Amino acid sequence: MTIEALAPDQRTLPAMLRRGAERHGDRPLLVFGARSWSHRDLPRLAAARAATLRAAGVARGDRVAVMLSNRIELIELVVACGWIGAAAVPINTAAMGPQIGYVLRDCAARLLVLENAFVGRLATAELGEVALETIWVVGDSLSTQTTTRDGMPDAPATVPAMSARIARLPLPPLPAVSDDDMPAADPAIAPADTLAVLYTSGTTGPAKGVLCSHAQLHWWGVHSAEVLEVGADDVLCTTLPLFHINALNTFAQASLAGCRVAYEPRFSASAFWPTMGERGATVVYLLGAMVPILLAQPASLAERGHAVRIGLGPGVPARAAAVFRERTGVPLVEGYGSTETNFVIASAPQRSRAGAMGWLRPGFAARVVDADDAELPAGEAGELVLRADEPLAFSPGYFGNAEATAAAWRNGWFHTGDRVVRDGDGCFRFVDRLKDAIRRRGENISSYEVEQVLQGHPAVASVAVYPVRSELGEDEVMATLVCRAGKALDPAELARFCATRLPYFAIPRFIDVVADLPRTENGKVQKYKLRERGVTASAWDRQAATGVAKG
Repeated sequence: MTIEALAPDQRTLPAMLRRGAERHGDRPLLVFGARSWSHRDLPRLAAARAATLRAAGVARGDRVAVMLSNRIELIELVVACGWIGAAAVPINTAAMGPQIGYVLRDCAARLLVLENAFVGRLATAELGEVALETIWVVGDSLSTQTTTRDGMPDAPATVPAMSARIARLPLPPLPAVSDDDMPAADPAIAPADTLAVLYTSGTTGPAKGVLCSHAQLHWWGVHSAEVLEVGADDVLCTTLPLFHINALNTFAQASLAGCRVAYEPRFSASAFWPTMGERGATVVYLLGAMVPILLAQPASLAERGHAVRIGLGPGVPARAAAVFRERTGVPLVEGYGSTETNFVIASAPQRSRAGAMGWLRPGFAARVVDADDAELPAGEAGELVLRADEPLAFSPGYFGNAEATAAAWRNGWFHTGDRVVRDGDGCFRFVDRLKDAIRRRGENISSYEVEQVLQGHPAVASVAVYPVRSELGEDEVMATLVCRAGKALDPAELARFCATRLPYFAIPRFIDVVADLPRTENGKVQKYKLRERGVTASAWDRQAATGVAKG
């Protein structure tokens, strides 16, 4: 199915919303719980929230940081920023104080919109050097204690002392806006303007803010909808978080195709199929580990009592995908894309290969290259590099980081850092990552950031963090460390230390205390030896020790 792309000068969010309102009118577009908004409602919603941003002093080119769970206010703020030429900066809801503070300092946001449940995390965010002027708080009162999805205690639910210069206010109510008095979008907004800054975990350094233009989001919607053959009668449904491009671009898919998308608060294995049935979902979105987790549930009538015709499932183990289709009747589409790029490689139910990502999509170019960027022949593993025919289909780079941008986009190609093989017929197979990154529960984890936190423990002298394979077909985080002289270390206490300093998914599952780390002659840790060694008999397993569920 072909999705009609907007004209080059119309590839902006305001133009996309206006087109949706004109073409699809009162057809539902967004569903959150019992509430829904039509295609006609979205320009008014964008203009209304934009009015509150303008009243707060947010102007074209400013950044607005947003730390919210899957709720309508997050979409409101993204479309409102797009309406006035500002940029939304969604923050991972698993981020703890140090990561929140880092993002705020890096993007220089003047306004932070924060869910009340996360306010306590600001106690360790070090807000002294941020450009932040105002915090808008969304949602109910703080509870006395919350826990992360891995069962670890969350940050204390206390409101930290704020700098006198940072105002803390409730989210302003939306003003009434009609079609006749709707504030116009900034007429100067161009397809190349930044719509969002999406932070993706670093590999050998801090996280980088990926610049996502209006046109890039448009192309994400076009290509994803084409791969999934989305039409006007479809109902998209995702449990994935809206701070990632995977879920965020479902909004663009639905707007362009004239259908609707339902957003669920979170992934629940036991509630997944009943929820899909209740929503009337026809298209679902899954990540690698989610499918084995669903298959671990007892078989039920709900697995077949749904209208789902297709699912997006990048990174799902081949055997699990086959069993999933047999049990549920739902074929999964494999593929490859990243926050910096787009949906560039995909399989299809009628054209798939076990264990492969798929074939290059029209509009993109790909090569497999060696360390000198020389193209390698079919069958030989090398780094995947990509580029797009459309000049704005990829991100232009990283916010405020010209050096990292130049390194990643060198020689006219985006360097993914992923090692792949191209078969003779053009099918791409993922081999491993060249970068020092870990992929767990659909999240990219920076080993550098985890190491920085562990290094801050008073008993840790040196540490290496690296991936080991899990029974779910993805990575688990393992830390091997050396204690300071005269110090002892309790792995369970170290995990608790991490709980208020790291996202839940980045807390090491395996912790091994050793006399020394393997090193080169110049003292550099040889992580490849640790990866090859894998989980040792002496390693402490947090999952086994705490009884935390695999999901």
